[in-house]
Amino acid sequence: MRENIQLKTSFEIAIQRRACVIVEELFRNLKRLMLPGVTTREIDAFCENFLKEHGAVSALKGYKGFPGSVCISVNQVVAHGVPNKYKLKKYDIVTVDVTLGIDGWHCDGAWTFVVGEVNENAMKLIKASWQATMAGIGASIAGNRMGDIGYAVERRVRKYGCNILKDFAGHGIGLNMHEDPVVFHFGEPGTGIPVVPGMVFTIEPVVCLGKAETRILKDGWTMVTKDGSLSAQFEHTVAVFGKKTEVLTLSGKDSFKAVDFPPFF
Repeated sequence: MRENIQLKTSFEIAIQRRACVIVEELFRNLKRLMLPGVTTREIDAFCENFLKEHGAVSALKGYKGFPGSVCISVNQVVAHGVPNKYKLKKYDIVTVDVTLGIDGWHCDGAWTFVVGEVNENAMKLIKASWQATMAGIGASIAGNRMGDIGYAVERRVRKYGCNILKDFAGHGIGLNMHEDPVVFHFGEPGTGIPVVPGMVFTIEPVVCLGKAETRILKDGWTMVTKDGSLSAQFEHTVAVFGKKTEVLTLSGKDSFKAVDFPPFF
């Protein structure tokens, strides 16, 4: 319900914007680490140090016992991948999901990288995932409803013949890592609560090439596709204003200037 949603002031959004710039810069710096032989634990350590150097802290480390500073999900891992000794290989698809805090305010983002060359299947998956997120952002404007966002996301995923994992949803974000509203990545136009200025939330569809069925590994965290199919995810934090919606994790972009394919990819 709307009364549970904490609308942000322009000043509060400005603080979140600072946090989101750090997320964007982290992803820009991670590209050079996506090399064969690099372990996901080494990537996690890099992320932790990067956040410290920029005056931010990971909101994931220790959250319900999670051991890493970021989630690193490779290939069939759809979410909550625990950093470990796994060494990256050519053609691996790697999603890094980070939530950080600065001055008590949070930002959330995820980016999918490919190690080495991008094959045909990976290209289709990445296009579907990225453009689905962009479609959701495009629908995240004042006057629309949450169902419009979900409809836009799912429609774009289907266009590429991929599937969306409906167990995962976007969420409000602010002083807490997870706030209202819940932002489903499926829905019907004109349904759900209204999108209003002051809302800050994430768009983060998880897309897979195969069946949208998952299981959790023995570590209690890592979630994988049951059929072993590849998955990808791009997540952005957006802020709704009266005449535009700003993508806080993509500097200089708003809902009317979304790009078709990941920049610096």
